[in-house]
Amino acid sequence: MARAFLIDTDTASDDAVALIMSLRAPEVRVVAITTVAGNVEVQQATRNALYTVELCGANVPVYAGAEKPLLRAHQSATWFHGRDGLGDHNYPPPRQSPGGLHAVDAMIEAIEANPGLALVTLAPLTNLALALAKRPGIAAKVGRCVVMGGAPCCEGNVTPAAEYNIWVDPEAARIVLLSGLPVELVGWQLSRGEAVLHESDIAHIQGFNNKLARFAIECNSQARQAYRVQTGEDGISLPDPVAMCIALDPSVGTQHNAKVCWTIATKRWKEALFSALQW
Repeated sequence: MARAFLIDTDTASDDAVALIMSLRAPEVRVVAITTVAGNVEVQQATRNALYTVELCGANVPVYAGAEKPLLRAHQSATWFHGRDGLGDHNYPPPRQSPGGLHAVDAMIEAIEANPGLALVTLAPLTNLALALAKRPGIAAKVGRCVVMGGAPCCEGNVTPAAEYNIWVDPEAARIVLLSGLPVELVGWQLSRGEAVLHESDIAHIQGFNNKLARFAIECNSQARQAYRVQTGEDGISLPDPVAMCIALDPSVGTQHNAKVCWTIATKRWKEALFSALQW
């Protein structure tokens, strides 16, 4: 029986690749995708999610959510991902429209209808914090809560200490981490070093010569340039797909020590990504 996934995203370039991984996984049924303000405004994130779902030929509802963090002004990451979040390649508008429910209500409904599901968050935690405030009991109904957030073993990607998803809405993150949800934090550090897609990896993916592979590399073009400016490293860093990979197969993430720092089985992570992008 397929595992139920609920995905919360601020859909930009790496989120889109993570969505492809989940939508292409034969053992997974994505019951809903919810969007939130983060990398881009929530309306753009919703458009990007709908476009990615259509590109995969999937039939999954997408629901738009919070337009800003709980207590702070929204700080986008368009400098990293491009104005549209997908590298500014002028992708056509999606044909599908978002669902009628607010993402918070859709999240609650999905969790209650699918007890034990895996909740994967690829964005600031605003939607989830609002859902928990509205219906605290949903925390006990989630089987796994895989959160792309934090940077415990290296500098952050926004400040020396902070990773973007947590930094954008730290009040929401505090609510989620204290909620009783079975949180698994997948930090930014797991997408660095050998986990980065280097030139040979990129060439391998482009060699698949299909629409998903082309899109995965193309939509990350601006992100690749920004990552080079940010870190001095060349390649495509994919924090959200790494988190999705661990959601799909927990054994890919291995505990490094007794604290909160983790490592990833790099070869297996890249093999999982390559598999998802072979049409």
